[in-house]
Amino acid sequence: MTENSDQTFFRYCLLALYLIAPPTVIALKFLQAPYGKHNRPGWGPTIYAPLSWFFMESPTLWLTFLLFPYGRHHSNPKALLLISPFLLHYFNRTCLYPLRLHRSITQRKPASGFPVSVAMTAFSFNLLNTYLQARWVSHYKDDYEGDGWFLWRFLGGLVLFLVGMWVNLWADRVLVGLKREGGGYKVPRGGLFEMVSCPNYFGEVVEWLGWAVMTWSWVGFGFFLYTCANLVPRARASHKWYLRKFDDYPKGRKAVVPFLY
Repeated sequence: MTENSDQTFFRYCLLALYLIAPPTVIALKFLQAPYGKHNRPGWGPTIYAPLSWFFMESPTLWLTFLLFPYGRHHSNPKALLLISPFLLHYFNRTCLYPLRLHRSITQRKPASGFPVSVAMTAFSFNLLNTYLQARWVSHYKDDYEGDGWFLWRFLGGLVLFLVGMWVNLWADRVLVGLKREGGGYKVPRGGLFEMVSCPNYFGEVVEWLGWAVMTWSWVGFGFFLYTCANLVPRARASHKWYLRKFDDYPKGRKAVVPFLY
């Protein structure tokens, strides 16, 4: 592939990232992906949930490592620094989270499977998004040396990213812990769960807002936009699910953003 054709392909992929956000919001207003508390039959064959998480998130690691060495900035310390938070998040999501989920499943009744169709959809999105993020950081960002604001943007975005990641990890740990207890779904308590139904999604939204600041690019902002398009409607659906299932569910909690939504 020539440089011009690669650049054209990159631009079409970036356009696709923006174009899929609006229909994602619209679709998720009426239909939630059938896993977790929204699990339901009728979506075809399923696979073991921890294995599905590993499979669908894995492109974020192996594709990054395949693409990065071919970028113009593959040895630039700033590029390596910039891609590190992205890899940190997805090392947890691809390798550590499935292990925690597996341990929780082995301590309770067998869980329902994860639909293959949903896993394949997520796998496809991660191929697209990882190509864009890794290729931009390693090749198409052209102002590493001339951008006097790089360090400040990186540090400011990194603070947001790490705060969001901490919230995401903490909330996941609480939810996996409840699954380990068995006996069906329970009302999560403590910390941000007293303010919102889905602090795990809130944390992830904050993470990718931080990434958008760190990268200061249409590529990073597109990922943040799609994260909101995907997770905010799901958080809203989960919030309504809690309200329907538990009569004593705290009515003052918001869905995903404290005090707002």
